[in-house]
Amino acid sequence: MALVKMNFLSKKLGMQTNVTICLPTFSFTDIMNNNDNVYAAGMKYQVLWLLHGGSGDDSDFVNFSNIVRYADENKIAVVMPADYNAYYSDQREGAKYFSYITDELMNVCQTLYPFSTHKDDNFIGGLSMGSGGAMKCALLRPELYKAALIMSGAGMRLHHIEDQFVRQFIEKVIADEDVSEYKVHNVPEEDLQMTVRAFKIITSGIELPQFYFAWGADDLLIKDIKLGLQMYDKIGLKYFAEQIPGYGHEWDFWDLILKKALKEWLPLKHEIIYPE
Repeated sequence: MALVKMNFLSKKLGMQTNVTICLPTFSFTDIMNNNDNVYAAGMKYQVLWLLHGGSGDDSDFVNFSNIVRYADENKIAVVMPADYNAYYSDQREGAKYFSYITDELMNVCQTLYPFSTHKDDNFIGGLSMGSGGAMKCALLRPELYKAALIMSGAGMRLHHIEDQFVRQFIEKVIADEDVSEYKVHNVPEEDLQMTVRAFKIITSGIELPQFYFAWGADDLLIKDIKLGLQMYDKIGLKYFAEQIPGYGHEWDFWDLILKKALKEWLPLKHEIIYPE
């Protein structure tokens, strides 16, 4: 397994930024299986674009989970960008993190590394704050991803859904009422607009990625998560969901789900894509 630490100047962010990348390479398993034919011209990797949570950065998954080993076992590349508490949103004046993730970073990595550009070979996931980012990317750019892994979260920064003004806004959107003048305390206008766009995409009949939600039964955000899923039920989003007993908002849980998702849930090939 190759672990790449990349730093480059992002046009969308207007600054240098860090990315950590896992690339499956010749491994101990290949030695045991006497497999010398790992590298071939034109080979491609499936890719998981993996988003960290609040107060984290691109190193979180490497430091606190076994993602390097899981990537190698499942022969999938994993790209972990840094968001710096920006909620993976395009700021009105400043860095454009949503556009960076869905447009620039994907273009840069698919150019520099042997990554498949096919939708069926690309997946997005995230935990906590990153789960909202992954949900937003998958709903607003459904043509890019085959599936989305949503860990310990349910919405596009519309956390605290129990807030009456947030709930009223959601109910108005579901009812297809005009919300152009509606204001929600502590939720940026850009996020409200993205929510409206996402809901319209869900109800439009456009082919969406497969969604996988997972959370611990003791998660501190469990109320928001379940209210978020009720919201998606009302609007007709199809998804798989699993609550795991004995876990909270913690790395032991996220590590468990990463292992399960890569091995069982996500539609992976579990092998490098070689040219025919």
